[in-house]
Amino acid sequence: MKREPRRQSEPVKIAFEEDFVVLPVGAILPVHALRKTVRASQKYRQITASIREVGLVEPPVVARDKSQPGTYLLLDGPVRIEVLKDLGIGEVECIVSTDDEAFTYNKRISQLAAVQEHKMIRRAIERGVSEEKIAKSLDIKVHSVQRKVRLLDGICEEDVALLRDKPCPIALFETLRKMKTLRQIEAAELLVNANNYSVAYVSVILAGTPQSQLVDAAKSKRVKGLTPEAMARMENELSRLQEAITSIQESYGKDHLHLTVVKGYLAKLLGNGRIVRYLRMHRPEFIGKFQTIAEMTSTLPVEVA
Repeated sequence: MKREPRRQSEPVKIAFEEDFVVLPVGAILPVHALRKTVRASQKYRQITASIREVGLVEPPVVARDKSQPGTYLLLDGPVRIEVLKDLGIGEVECIVSTDDEAFTYNKRISQLAAVQEHKMIRRAIERGVSEEKIAKSLDIKVHSVQRKVRLLDGICEEDVALLRDKPCPIALFETLRKMKTLRQIEAAELLVNANNYSVAYVSVILAGTPQSQLVDAAKSKRVKGLTPEAMARMENELSRLQEAITSIQESYGKDHLHLTVVKGYLAKLLGNGRIVRYLRMHRPEFIGKFQTIAEMTSTLPVEVA
């Protein structure tokens, strides 16, 4: 038997040029027009304050314009470029992409989660950066910096692990802090399972938390718009919901395996012409249902899949 010649692996193409380049701001052409509302946004003010206080942290990404030598297409960082223009800065250090696809890099980057921002600020303070300087660079008040520093005070390690990359507002952690450790973990699991990290939702969980599971058990719960009777009903409903979720989690793997086996078995049956003819003659109402199960691509409901 003749062996085929071994194929040589193709070299991996690097995504960026090895060296940064310093470019005149005017030589960088935006791919997309900046919306008029951007200049009035909090993001624009924060980037302006950050560049003014500590300089440009993240270089813009550009690609060489093959049709116009000496000019560059801006792939990432349009707001930073506009801020530099407003501040009268004429040159900027850039990363040069070897691919000129005009997609927005920011769409591939997750926003900084609250836990990650907390750690970043704590690290900066440990290195000697003052709270006032951090507040100026982020264009927020010193009180807000202090809240971010205290974010995880009273929060158990399990919750930090569950929520470290989730888009949680600061007030969510302040609500979790009112619960004891085991209840904190249950609450975080409810948030993750529902993929809902709003203050309203965690307030509902707090309202449904028994008094004995609160850090300050002697202090009565107060949730705006809810009477003590309504909160008592919510406690019962939430308790039943948690029991149902736990039951589903325990049996989900086994049920999914059974459904997969049944799907494969029915697909094999429907591949047998004699069985199909028999079903059409004696059980025609089963054919359509069996075909639907055999052709399933997901066990989730249509509106969820």
